[in-house]
Amino acid sequence: MSRLKCLLASAACLAASLPAAGQEGGDTPEMRAALAAGYKAAFTCSATFNAGQSMAEIEANELSGIYPDYRDAFEAVSDPAINDQARTVSVSYRRSMPPRIAAYRPGLGCVQLPIGASPEAIDYLPGFTGWDGPDGPDDASVIGDDVRMTFPVHVTDALEAPVSFAFDGQTYGEGTRTSAVVIARDGEIVGERYARGIDAQTPQRTWSVAKSIAATLIGAAANDGLIGPDSRALIEAWQGGADPRRNISLANLLHMASGLDSGERGARTDRIYFGGARVIDEALTAPLEAAPGTRFKYANNDTLAAVRALREALDDDETYRIYPYEKVLWPIGARRTVLETDWNGDFIASSQVWTTARDLARIGELYLNDGKWGEEQILHPDWREFVMTPAPAQPDGEFGYGAQFWLLPDAPGVPEDAFAAMGHRGQYLVIIPSEGLVIVRRGYDESGGTRFDITGFTRDIVARIHTARAAQAAEQAAASAAERELSDEP
Repeated sequence: MSRLKCLLASAACLAASLPAAGQEGGDTPEMRAALAAGYKAAFTCSATFNAGQSMAEIEANELSGIYPDYRDAFEAVSDPAINDQARTVSVSYRRSMPPRIAAYRPGLGCVQLPIGASPEAIDYLPGFTGWDGPDGPDDASVIGDDVRMTFPVHVTDALEAPVSFAFDGQTYGEGTRTSAVVIARDGEIVGERYARGIDAQTPQRTWSVAKSIAATLIGAAANDGLIGPDSRALIEAWQGGADPRRNISLANLLHMASGLDSGERGARTDRIYFGGARVIDEALTAPLEAAPGTRFKYANNDTLAAVRALREALDDDETYRIYPYEKVLWPIGARRTVLETDWNGDFIASSQVWTTARDLARIGELYLNDGKWGEEQILHPDWREFVMTPAPAQPDGEFGYGAQFWLLPDAPGVPEDAFAAMGHRGQYLVIIPSEGLVIVRRGYDESGGTRFDITGFTRDIVARIHTARAAQAAEQAAASAAERELSDEP
């Protein structure tokens, strides 16, 4: 595999040139319009240049079913203006303000300029100038580009019904929109289907499945001895004076138990996602409101702080940008996955990752193999046990929580060792070690609408596989008995 030859734009130069967004601020009509325009620019940019979608597909998939509180503002801002040569997308929202701009960078996806930044600021965005990319398609791994669905008929036939039902928009949730399903058992694809316009090479935004990908990167760093669950003093900005945040451990962050104030809606960091704000301004500035490790509160900022801790542990921006690809993604064949950054170069790995259904299945296989791929140990050998162990502080509701993965210990019909990555609009990766099973479901479910029943879908997949195995065993037993009878005849 070739190594990247990279020269990175100076983040310090950019910081001096662009305004930083503060954490405080009101929900004014002007801000709402700016965020809506940023939402439209960012998603159009990523879907165009990461995924190769047409504008009609983008409008049907990425720009429909959005957060309800942005729908009116969406109608008031301009249509996206796509510049294919510059690989930028701009959306106007006020005559007195520059348009919101998202710019594509190879290897980093689309990067938003902050509100109020002029197009000239694009020159200061972080980027690779010698991006080699992976060495062609992945034709070597167990879920490689050249792999087609295997046909152990007893399994594939059994899975036909639940896979079909996943796309009917009724069985697993009224109005849900499934875009992709991949099922792998014992390293082989036994179920795979895509909606029209989507295929095995089409990346989608992961939303919060990115959090589990972030944990996977940190698992590689733990294997490299750079950082571990017990690491403290993670963030330089938390080390001054009597700052109690120095006591927050990496495990606290990964368990969603930092104790930091993340507001009433910890899962919404709109000023980063849609406003072009920097991670260091929005995610790292909150004070403590609970003792670290004592309270579960789902918060994007905890994930963003954990990934920032990885950047500070690496202490080299070039290495940080390369790390996800060379240490995890490319070795397992996940060559159509892109982690996007803010304009300061921090990965927004709480949500802004684009990947294919097969690439997610590859990550699932990595966990089934205890972090090992072939002969290479990619994750710390204890990392799977760490992420699937219940955190000390647990959420209310049907799912438990480990370390950036959800747990399904009490789901009827689902093995108790199942753990899952889950994201907005119906993104799921379910891993069941006892079954050697990985289940991926991607979707464009409506924000605020019916949630896809991933528990029911998983239960049906497991039940069908068990039934198929039992039927196959019965057939084999009957065949063996018949052979014995024939051999006993005089």
